[in-house]
Amino acid sequence: MKNNLISKTFLWMCFGLLVTFATGYLTSTSEVMLENIFLNSWTYIILIIVELVLVIVLSARVMKMKPATAKVCFLLYSFVSGLTFASIFVVFEVSSIILVFLVTAVFFALLSLIGYVTKIDLTKVGVYLLFGLLAVVIVSLINIFIGSSTLELILSIIIIAIFIGYTIYDVQRIKYLENSGLPEDNLAIYGALELYLDFINLFLRLLQIFGRSDD
Repeated sequence: MKNNLISKTFLWMCFGLLVTFATGYLTSTSEVMLENIFLNSWTYIILIIVELVLVIVLSARVMKMKPATAKVCFLLYSFVSGLTFASIFVVFEVSSIILVFLVTAVFFALLSLIGYVTKIDLTKVGVYLLFGLLAVVIVSLINIFIGSSTLELILSIIIIAIFIGYTIYDVQRIKYLENSGLPEDNLAIYGALELYLDFINLFLRLLQIFGRSDD
């Protein structure tokens, strides 16, 4: 791809994913770490709050940060996410996680290519995707009390469809930002965060449907 912003964005996204998965795996090998994170409810809640704060601050302030600060915040978010990500290495077989990750990576690359080359203006699609995501979040909260496995499966499929749309939409938006005149390094971190979230959501839902539990 000739688009330098796209190249930087994907490089930082991959770096963030590497930090998350490496942190998650290493954490899962330590019984002490797992107990401190998942058996201590306050630790887990604090980590979730830190994740939310970091992603909100990055999304809202990344263009006003110094490039180095934006990069550190993104890597810190990836690291904190990795701590909570450790649970998947306990719940699912490592071979299953690797397989689903590779499938997600290939699928994500295809979606990204579509987003990069499509001539269709997807600007208005973002609004519909946001409303769809909000609806799914509300139904998911309701299902916590209902506990329907069938509804959970349906929600997972819908979420996959939503993030397929988001991936294509985000790649096209990042492509168009190349000539915006904004700082390229900051844009790359902003785009990396968006694509990181798209990838993680696709991966987790595919893992939930196709992953093999570790007995």
